[in-house]
Amino acid sequence: MKITLPPLILASKSPRRQQILKDLGLPFRVAVKDVIETYPDALQAEEIAEYLCQLKADAMDDMAQDHLVMTADTIVWQDTGVLGKPADRNDAIRILTRLAGKSHRVITGVCLSYQGKRKVFTQSTEVWFRQMNPERLTWYVDHFPVMDKAGAYGVQDWIGLAGVERIHGDFYNVMGLPAGKLVEVLEEEYILHFDTPL
Repeated sequence: MKITLPPLILASKSPRRQQILKDLGLPFRVAVKDVIETYPDALQAEEIAEYLCQLKADAMDDMAQDHLVMTADTIVWQDTGVLGKPADRNDAIRILTRLAGKSHRVITGVCLSYQGKRKVFTQSTEVWFRQMNPERLTWYVDHFPVMDKAGAYGVQDWIGLAGVERIHGDFYNVMGLPAGKLVEVLEEEYILHFDTPL
């Protein structure tokens, strides 16, 4: 089987997103431009993820003529607000304490830019955390890299094994990239082709 795809650029430093693309068998290279990730206060949930992934795409416009550029942004949404990346150790513990024993949504916005056209989509996954005592949460923060993660956790590490009670939706979306939806969109847009020799 041969996968036909325009030269793909992943505009993300996230090792989780990079690994997901590798596991999908999609050839790509990484190119990132720094963006100040702010958004209008009036935006809610999916609107925020869509806005931020397009903000990142704006910075990459000069590369989107000859390349298919993929930008993405993942947020954690609980009740009526965003739980972002923690500012420090205490903030990480505070965020996880808020998540413990409750559900939240992980929302990823993805923007695909190619030759002057954009395709933007979002995926939402609901995650339920078990109730966890402060000692367990503190141990987790002190032993795992949480500072670069929305919601101060990585579902693929210890807390996903010991702290997540159940997930409704795409597991890989919680890691940072909705793999199934991505392949579906690439095929629908006639960008991704699976060629099987006769």
